[in-house]
Amino acid sequence: MCGGIQYQEHKIYFPQNDARLPVLLRSGGITWVTWGRRKKEAVGQFPNGGWARLNSIKSGKWKPWHPRPVLIPADQFMEKDNDGQSHWIEMDKKMAIQGLLAERKQEQRVYVVTINTPPEYAWIHDRWPRLVRLANQ
Repeated sequence: MCGGIQYQEHKIYFPQNDARLPVLLRSGGITWVTWGRRKKEAVGQFPNGGWARLNSIKSGKWKPWHPRPVLIPADQFMEKDNDGQSHWIEMDKKMAIQGLLAERKQEQRVYVVTINTPPEYAWIHDRWPRLVRLANQ
C-alpha cells in the first residue's frame, strides 16, 4: 500500500504524525501536503488512512472531497509484507506516484492512489501505488 516514500533526502512514513508528501506543481516546483488522515486525529473531515483505491475514485466515493489527480515524485517507495518486513522499491526517474488531492473547508490532504499489485510483487502486498509516466519524460 506504500507505507513510506523517499524523495531526495527525505524519508516519509505514513505513521508519522506530521507526514507530508511532495506534490509536483505545474510550474515544476514542489509543495508539501499532509499525507492522509490518522485515526488518532481528534476531528476528521477527511477519510482515515493515506490511500485511495483507484476503483473507489472511479465509482465516485471521493466526490465529497473534490478529488484532483496529482503527481507525487519519489525515488523509491516502501511496502511491508505480511511479516512486517519492509521492502524498498526503486522507481524509474521517468515515473511518479499517482496521488489524489482531497479538499474540504480550505484544507488539503494527499492520498496515494492504489491498484492491484503487479504479479511479480504480489507476495509483498495486495495493493500497490499507481505509477504514472511524467509528461516531460
